[in-house]
Amino acid sequence: MFSLLKTRPKARNPAPPETRTLDVAGRLMPLTIKQHDRATRITLRIEPGGRALKMTVPKGLAAREVNAFLDRHQGWLLTKLAKFSTDAGLCDGGEILFRGVSHRIRHSGSLRGLTEAVLIDGGPVLRVSGMPEHVGRRIAAFLKKEARADLVRLATIHAGTIRAPIRSISMKDTRSRWGSCSSEGNLSFSWRIVMAPPSVIDYLAAHEVAHLKEMNHGPHFWALCRKLCPGMEEAKSWLKRHGSQLHAIDFD
Repeated sequence: MFSLLKTRPKARNPAPPETRTLDVAGRLMPLTIKQHDRATRITLRIEPGGRALKMTVPKGLAAREVNAFLDRHQGWLLTKLAKFSTDAGLCDGGEILFRGVSHRIRHSGSLRGLTEAVLIDGGPVLRVSGMPEHVGRRIAAFLKKEARADLVRLATIHAGTIRAPIRSISMKDTRSRWGSCSSEGNLSFSWRIVMAPPSVIDYLAAHEVAHLKEMNHGPHFWALCRKLCPGMEEAKSWLKRHGSQLHAIDFD
């Protein structure tokens, strides 16, 4: 007597994402195309900073349909990418935001010296020394230093208010988030936030400190965050409108 055992089909590994370069009116954009079992339509997203594109498509969608979708949305991409500029004019005569104020960049002409924010003829100026081709890097180093000073001070104040210990504070250049808080009490922040107005910097510090008590984004967390930063909603709105532009600046 023989019996036939039914075996379950082996689960297939998901197809690896396809990567390609998309030409958007002469602007070459890295594009990642990922198939998703539950996707019922094509979605196209611009990554934070406007430096890459991510596309999600239904599983098994024909390549010609993907290409047709991209062709139809060239105009949309052009409009959306227009607000992202990888050329921030980081040279003598250009401008850069610092604590929410646009500063004119002035190269000092000296190979040595500090980068500093000063007033010249009543106008805000960021004076930069060093080789002219290294102006962007020197500005980035200045912003990192100033961001650390601001965020350490603000986070310490907010942590004292809620009596929560901070283990460490670090500066990073993350594209997907402005800050994070670990369960061990380690805080990290994107130093690019120092280009935002002081109220927005304060909100970011309050947001991550609030996670020291509430490791979630539930009602209690937002209530605590609002207590630490009464201007929370305005700051969130500013980041939503302008945050991607800060991420898009290329300092190298």
